[in-house]
Amino acid sequence: METNEKVEMKSLAKVMAKLTVEGYTSNFMVVDDKLKLLDTEKVYEPADVKIDNFYRFEGESDPADTSILYAIQTNDGHKGMLTDAYGVYADDNVSVFVQLVESIKKDTTPTHMKDTAE
Repeated sequence: METNEKVEMKSLAKVMAKLTVEGYTSNFMVVDDKLKLLDTEKVYEPADVKIDNFYRFEGESDPADTSILYAIQTNDGHKGMLTDAYGVYADDNVSVFVQLVESIKKDTTPTHMKDTAE
């Protein structure tokens, strides 16, 4: 079962669905060096957000088709996702913003242990 869960977590759509269940329901984009909450148009400085986790994906048919998904939480409680291309096709605005965020965490707990992790 562990192998199936690892395979499932390699799909961008599956990870987005899992994050949605975990409450990451807002959509963000970077505009003018700020993170914009698309639902309300509110903007956040890098100091106003933390990246709870991030995931990198490589396209099955084209290794150049890569993306990264950020699970983000704002200082006023909004949780959502931000996606970007990875590598050569990355959006410079997103890359610069992410580099300025001081709180970035990568959860390395194996998927099969998440339900039991304290």
